[in-house]
Amino acid sequence: MPDASTSAPAAPGRPDGPAAAGRTAAPPSDGLLRPQVVDTPEVRVHHPSDLLGVVLSLLGAVAVMVLATYAHNTTTGVAEDVQGFASLLRQLLVVPVALLETVVTFLVPVAVLVELAVRRLGRQMVEASIAAIAAVLTASSVGWLIEHLGSDQLVSGLSVRLGGELTLTIPPYIALIAGLLTATGPRTRRRTVAWSWNLVWVAVGVMVITTSVSLPGVAVALLIGRATGLAVRYLSGVRSERAYGASLVAGVRRAGWHPGVLVRVPDEDAAEGRPAPTRTLGSAGARAAVRYADHRAYGMTTEDGRTLDVLVLDGDRQVIGFLSRLWRSLRLRGLDGRSVVSLRQAAERAALLSYTATAAGVRTPAIRGIAEADSSMILVQDPVPAATPLADLEADDISDDVLRAIWAQLGCAHEAGLAHRALTSDVILVADGPDDPTVWLVGWEQGDVASSDLAQRMDRTQMVALLALRVGPARALESAVAVLPEADIAAIGPLLQTITLPRRTREELRKHKEVLAELRSALVARLPEADVQPEQLIRFGARTVLTILLTTAAVIILLTSINLQTILDALQTTDWRLSVLAFLLGMATLFGAALSLVAFSPVKLSLWRASVAQSAATFVALAAPAGIGPAALNLRLLTRRGTSGSLATATVALVQVAQFIVTLLLLLVLSVASGTNQLERFTVSPTVVIVVGVLAAIAGAAMLVPKVRQWVSAKTLPTLQQTWPRLIEVVGQPWRLALGLAGNVLTTFGYVLAFEVCLRAFGQDLSLVQVAIVYLAGNTAGSIAPTPGGIGTTEIALAGALTVVGVNPGVATSVAVLFRVLTYWLRIPVGWASMRYLQRVGEL
Repeated sequence: MPDASTSAPAAPGRPDGPAAAGRTAAPPSDGLLRPQVVDTPEVRVHHPSDLLGVVLSLLGAVAVMVLATYAHNTTTGVAEDVQGFASLLRQLLVVPVALLETVVTFLVPVAVLVELAVRRLGRQMVEASIAAIAAVLTASSVGWLIEHLGSDQLVSGLSVRLGGELTLTIPPYIALIAGLLTATGPRTRRRTVAWSWNLVWVAVGVMVITTSVSLPGVAVALLIGRATGLAVRYLSGVRSERAYGASLVAGVRRAGWHPGVLVRVPDEDAAEGRPAPTRTLGSAGARAAVRYADHRAYGMTTEDGRTLDVLVLDGDRQVIGFLSRLWRSLRLRGLDGRSVVSLRQAAERAALLSYTATAAGVRTPAIRGIAEADSSMILVQDPVPAATPLADLEADDISDDVLRAIWAQLGCAHEAGLAHRALTSDVILVADGPDDPTVWLVGWEQGDVASSDLAQRMDRTQMVALLALRVGPARALESAVAVLPEADIAAIGPLLQTITLPRRTREELRKHKEVLAELRSALVARLPEADVQPEQLIRFGARTVLTILLTTAAVIILLTSINLQTILDALQTTDWRLSVLAFLLGMATLFGAALSLVAFSPVKLSLWRASVAQSAATFVALAAPAGIGPAALNLRLLTRRGTSGSLATATVALVQVAQFIVTLLLLLVLSVASGTNQLERFTVSPTVVIVVGVLAAIAGAAMLVPKVRQWVSAKTLPTLQQTWPRLIEVVGQPWRLALGLAGNVLTTFGYVLAFEVCLRAFGQDLSLVQVAIVYLAGNTAGSIAPTPGGIGTTEIALAGALTVVGVNPGVATSVAVLFRVLTYWLRIPVGWASMRYLQRVGEL
């Protein structure tokens, strides 16, 4: 950047040419005085929208290939409908299709490159050529990989019949042209780009109609070329379209002011909190804008000597702000997803919030003008007198009067219905007044005008958290208690989560991880009855996303491997009573689970209500991982009858532990009762033995690591400590123990026998020991994955376990699906009715 003491006149024209700071501009023709500008124009910028376009184009190419594979009939039907015009088109076309392809392939690139050469845009010629070459190589590589590694359905979906044979068609020359035109720039800036795209679309339509290429294949080629061109543009950068120099000056004049001097606020000075140099006219408010929002900021002195701040919002950064707001609105409950998309809308919203805050009496810079210049929006606002960001103050410099003034500003905004939603130490500015300290609250771009109660609660939580980082949790909470009602203080506790805090505050908390815990402790000490359990604010987290992905993958694998016709044939050829028997055996397991719960319950529990609760759990399993639904409903059933939370948790844990122990004992009893000759039929391949041995060795070696042992202890010891006293109590009542174990046996045998019946329906004959081992191993493996009810993963695990004992993979998949339909899916309507019944009688 040029030294602040050196003035630079506004450069003529756009800043992406030679118009950099320090060049002398020609005198303006309108007779106005030429303003002096000190700036650091960026000649080339990397647009985040280009990177977003790369991702969307690649996802689009993948989606097209998925449709070509799994919706082959649909894509083929569309292509056939389009190709119905082929005979008519051949009669109308004067130019042969081959000649049209040649013109597109050679004429378009030559025309575009010639225009770039005439305009002396050598760098852009190189970038366009690189994009074209990369697009050709990428499309050819994708075509080779699909042809040699892709499934038959995928190859067929991207192929057309040429000369009586199916030929894979992902035309590289289409990718070449798409990459070239994309890297050259938007069609509005180059005439050759505009008519070249039109010619490409005409050529593509003709080739699809005349069956020269497949519709999905040409779509994949276009998307690959588009992604390649955007990637080159992002990596190399594009010529800046931001408002600099004369364009910036013109925008300020359209906002109603005549600048005499415009001096850029240095980013490094603002970021490090250093005082502004002499020629940097930007006030504390301008420097704060650079810190909290990465805006460009300028200090301006008008021709009549008035001092103002100029904030510049650049369009190439709008994508980042839009995506971050959209993501936060999607993740957090109770926050509206504002549709601020364009740069103009973002600037207008910032102005609206500033006007409203100023009218409400909040001390914030008043907006004095707004205008558009090139791809930037310009906001002119009043300067903030000498003030220091809260982030730059030491704890000893933040007095109780400063804390009261900060809360007073936030309270003034909340009384007017405003919420800031992005409170950090950078948006709070403190100045020493003649009597009391003066506090400014800036950075309202993400705020709400008619805010919700949740948004204001989040504001108070953010304020307490950032003050705790500055002055300590105790002083921060005391400052809030001094000005806020007790109900507002208590409402802070459930929101003390990192997800509710702005990025800057979260980064500071990573360095001081103990602050939130100390803040919760201070809150409980101040209000012992306050609830500090985190409120559920996140609609979905990493675990939810993983669950959705695993469920989707499992369902796709299942649908592609299942033989529905085999199941229908089995149901037609076998005795229908076998299916009814398997369904009834599955329903009997609910009675067994209820029997176990009644036996281990510390309070009197109706067997009917317990059975209905186990039935309702089959409906809850649609939204909870396997095993979680029954446990949650059992816990609710016990607590509704006055059981303490710890005792109810111990009882539910005892039921699950007893079920696990009974399952192991049953396997041992079945093995002994069936004889060793039956076990010999259960053969395992050497590969499986090696894998199991390696996994056991890894687990044993991991237990030698102290941190691993501590993690295992932390996961298992609490359950044992909760379960053991309850187990001792139950053992002292033999009839309860016998009743509980009988319920566990009924549950396990019900599923095993239902699985045996499904095997019989497909003509498979396995020993009871094999059936039990296959079911228990497959069901356990399927339940490990966090998919709702084990959907997909359980079927795959059961089918895989059956193939180990010699069952045909196709038949194994069909058996697993039939078993799950009869013992899981058909019970869901019954579970829904049970859930409604429990809600009606007040059990849930």
